[in-house]
Amino acid sequence: MDHSAPGLTRNARLALVGAATALATAALATIAGFALPHVATAAAAKHRVLFDNSKAETAGNADWIISTSIPDPTGQNPNPTTETSWTGALSSWGVALQKTGNYTLATLAAGKTITYGNTANAQDLANFDEFVLPEPNVLLSAAEKTAVMKFVQNGGGLFIIVDHTGSDRNNDGADAPKVVNDLMTNNTVDSTDPFGFSVDLLNIASGFPKAITAATNPVLHGSFGTVTGGALYNGTTVTLHPADNANAKGLLYVSGATAGGTTGAFFATSTFGSGRVAIWGDSSDIDDGTGQSGNTLYDGWNDTGATDAALALNATEWLAGTGVTTPPSSPAPTPSTTGGTSCTPAQLLVNPGFESGPGVGWTATSGVITNSSGNSPHSNTYYAWLDGYGAAHTDTLAQAVTIPAACTSATFSFWLHVDTAETTTTTAYDTLKVQVLNSSGTVLATLATLSNLNGSTGYAQRSYSLAAYRGSTVTLKFTGVEGSTLQTSFLLDDTAVNVS
Repeated sequence: MDHSAPGLTRNARLALVGAATALATAALATIAGFALPHVATAAAAKHRVLFDNSKAETAGNADWIISTSIPDPTGQNPNPTTETSWTGALSSWGVALQKTGNYTLATLAAGKTITYGNTANAQDLANFDEFVLPEPNVLLSAAEKTAVMKFVQNGGGLFIIVDHTGSDRNNDGADAPKVVNDLMTNNTVDSTDPFGFSVDLLNIASGFPKAITAATNPVLHGSFGTVTGGALYNGTTVTLHPADNANAKGLLYVSGATAGGTTGAFFATSTFGSGRVAIWGDSSDIDDGTGQSGNTLYDGWNDTGATDAALALNATEWLAGTGVTTPPSSPAPTPSTTGGTSCTPAQLLVNPGFESGPGVGWTATSGVITNSSGNSPHSNTYYAWLDGYGAAHTDTLAQAVTIPAACTSATFSFWLHVDTAETTTTTAYDTLKVQVLNSSGTVLATLATLSNLNGSTGYAQRSYSLAAYRGSTVTLKFTGVEGSTLQTSFLLDDTAVNVS
């Protein structure tokens, strides 16, 4: 952090940074002798998306592949321009992403295994930011379910597309609803409704589900357009369980369902660990009608009564996040047992380093989660900045977390930098409270009260035990109160709740 002007308020610092940037740009232009039309920045990392074809996604009339060139679709055409440049019912999806120049795409071939942390596998999930399961028709093995769940828990994006009950295309006794429900309820990582939704065993023949009203939702209002609704051609819905995962949210609802309710959700999103999840109730919506010869397909992608393309592409972008590598846990944690019940060592907070930006995991005062250059993160780009205005002001930052009853250790930690213009050594004018609340908002404990008296030149890590709350869902809350005329900034980064 730059301490050259310690008395500046938050707004003044931001203005100073902006002015300095403008002056530097102008100076470069003068030196070069011409106006700079653009100041180059470091190239953004590409979003890496893996489409699955290992679970009978081309059985029967299904053709859920982006190209017949597997694993690399560019082997069929390195510069696709239309949906027919690649062959597959998902070619429109793949081509649209490829044309942006912001994605690298691959397919996990039939006969291959889903892995996470296997360096010998080029299509290992650790090499991707997002994994697409387009109507899987084969149950995942125990190891594969562990791989998928750990991938999401550690920050990956999972895009699930299901279909109606009875859509068993390879006649092995498992259709997409069964496969996905099994993934969520029968895995070694978390089988206690980790995503906060379940697939309904329904066959809804037709309809046009409508999008909820949400002005800033990145899936409904993304760079690929605005989503108004979807289409049903024999599909199903999901039921949400917000008590199990408060981040489960329905975005599209079938006719007759209550928008924003827990039933009748045709498209929903959620989070798990540091990762993101989306689920869609009908595979016909991703079908562009141009698959391999011999398949009976339907062009839901271009259905004029829906906005399926925008929904698929916006969701892909949201799930892929920043395009930064998602490292595997290596070696994978070994489950321990306490009282006969399994405890898997894990980090439980969503978006713990704030790198997914505001609106993911945390509830915060506007502007608190930021990548502003007016201050510095402990690591990476984003951090939480509470107060720093030099006037009466209150900022909050909170997240609910469930502490497993079987885990004997639960530790809440974070990195904190208190930057202050106060010079007193005796009076706490500006404070930061770290508290534990129950589901009703009642304060169960104040873990710490920090203040301008804790001012320092850099970040320091602080840790507190949450073992007293095993078996409970609690909210961890930071409240920064600034009450004087001299600024104090409470800067937080790299939070964690580690259990074992």
